[in-house]
Amino acid sequence: MKSIVVLAILASPAAAEPESDPFTFADFTWQSGSPRTHDSLIGNQYFTAEIRVDDVFHYSFNRPKDDTISGSTEAWRSGENQLTQLGLGGDFHVDGVQARFMTQFGQMATTTPRNDPSPSRGQWQLADMYRYISEGYGGYHFGDPHRGVNLQAGIFMSYVGLWSAYNFDNWTYQPSYVSSNTPWFFNGARVQWFPSDRLKIEPWLINGWQAYGRVNSWPGIGGQVRWTPTEDVILVANQYALGTDTLGDPHRHRYHTDDSIQVRWYEDDTTWLSRFATTLTLDAGCEEGGAVSCGSQYFLGFMAYARAWHGEHYAATVGGGVITNPGRYLVLLPPINGATAASGTPYFSENPGDPWTSWDAQLTFDYMPTQFFTLRAEFTYRHASVPYFTGAGGVTPPGGDQGAPGSQVAGWQPDLVRDEPRLTLAMLVKL
Repeated sequence: MKSIVVLAILASPAAAEPESDPFTFADFTWQSGSPRTHDSLIGNQYFTAEIRVDDVFHYSFNRPKDDTISGSTEAWRSGENQLTQLGLGGDFHVDGVQARFMTQFGQMATTTPRNDPSPSRGQWQLADMYRYISEGYGGYHFGDPHRGVNLQAGIFMSYVGLWSAYNFDNWTYQPSYVSSNTPWFFNGARVQWFPSDRLKIEPWLINGWQAYGRVNSWPGIGGQVRWTPTEDVILVANQYALGTDTLGDPHRHRYHTDDSIQVRWYEDDTTWLSRFATTLTLDAGCEEGGAVSCGSQYFLGFMAYARAWHGEHYAATVGGGVITNPGRYLVLLPPINGATAASGTPYFSENPGDPWTSWDAQLTFDYMPTQFFTLRAEFTYRHASVPYFTGAGGVTPPGGDQGAPGSQVAGWQPDLVRDEPRLTLAMLVKL
């Protein structure tokens, strides 16, 4: 938790300034993880609507015969046009009362619940109940109308790893592992305290690590500190602790720190290179208790990106990252024979101490004719130290899935390889 203490010390009181809403003293639409839109087309003093469309074509150069992509929270099918997300919703705000909802129709309605093992513990089909909701929470704003404190409860975006769950908001379509393998949402409650218009301190009490329910008996706690000392620097520190998030091991607790900095180094709209910015995210974590210890069951990684703009309509991004995760507790399970996070599979082990290192890189080009629309072309290359990505033979048995999800099929083996080059073409809309 040292990063929270450091940021709080650095955010020392400055000279008195006119009060304003948090983070509105400058234009931060250049950052990754936040939409670049300035305007809302549908709204009034009580409601601001939001519409999102994410349609994509991925092509894996491994050419899997079942068109299945493994190991990503953003890409799942190769050689096909697919609707990743159709989001409809918005924000309500009246007399201090707050509410927000956003749907996730499309591929995310299946893939997001699939990576959560908590619905397998108990009844009432949590995966189906929350399947079409990406955000749904309510709350109340206490105190000063500009700053004060928000108390909110429901399902909210986590923003762990700096990249947003919504690809329109990000500099790349496929984020590197430290973002792709950390949570997109939390189910619980949070408090947002704004000591100034440049600082947010946000503690969480949540069911667990991207979990609709509790995987075991302990919930997770954590929080985020966001500090923007100037319009060119953004610091975000995310922390997570105590959650018992490993199915079948109620004594194993998870700890994680995820800390990022974004810097805009240059901006001049009169030159060919109109803006240049970079990001750096560092992650560390471990699991302790039960059959594991932090000395052997841990996560270390980073991702770094650089983005250059030509005017407001063109941009290019390059970057990537590296992780090591002995025990593979944050490595996404390949969907072999319909395997889920709850089912596991004998074809890919997740035992304590199982070795894992991986790296990836992205090169992305964006055309943005308006603030509401992006055409994106991206090349991604990913490598793992063990066979992991879908090869030409696919990860689906002949004739389709057989038996229980993830089960072994006599006489058949999935085709897993260590490398995956991929091309992505996406159309992204936010209104």
